[in-house]
Amino acid sequence: MARIDARTVRIIPTGLEGNLAVPPDALGIVLFAHGSGSSRLSPRNVYVAQALQTVKIATLLFDLLTEDEAMDRTNVFDITLLADRLREATQWIKRDETLCHLPVGYFGASTGAAAALIAAVDNADVSAIVSRGGRPDLAGAALRRVTAPTLLIVGGDDDVVLELNREAYAQMSCEKRLSIVPGATHLFEEPGTLDEVVTLACEWFTKYLGAALQGGARSSHVR
Repeated sequence: MARIDARTVRIIPTGLEGNLAVPPDALGIVLFAHGSGSSRLSPRNVYVAQALQTVKIATLLFDLLTEDEAMDRTNVFDITLLADRLREATQWIKRDETLCHLPVGYFGASTGAAAALIAAVDNADVSAIVSRGGRPDLAGAALRRVTAPTLLIVGGDDDVVLELNREAYAQMSCEKRLSIVPGATHLFEEPGTLDEVVTLACEWFTKYLGAALQGGARSSHVR
């Protein structure tokens, strides 16, 4: 099996640190927006990222805040700021000559899901979004403006968040799907539940990032 190109990067202009992994012949790249109080080292997001790499999807796990910013708890819940950082990371990818051809996906957890949805609005570079136990309701009016195909994954026993996801889902007009993982609570700690998240996310990103890559390849040959 060909080796995955894995390295630590700094995202300009903020200097935020990230872990980039690019498998050979990648179909696209997924940026992770972690939840409040978490970081790029979130074990659940790392697990999902490793699974995506096995299906030829590059991943970027990065800190949405600098160390100083993270000390201020209000920043942790500043969805607009987090969305801005996600946009900056997307622009960084599009300026990199080795990555710029890859369709972009967002994987958001908890409050990071709202940041992902807001960052995707009016952004043609974003081809797919997956939310794990997310709070899409916090995206507010942006929900109606999201055009990227969006998958909302929620635990069946995460009652409050499930209802919030149902309400957010009803407001969205893009291609969408709400997948409920039976027996799972908010952190998907129950045996087998995170593996179900992995399966759903891999299928979603493979489908939509792969289609976007093929579409881009066809467009590049039109003269």
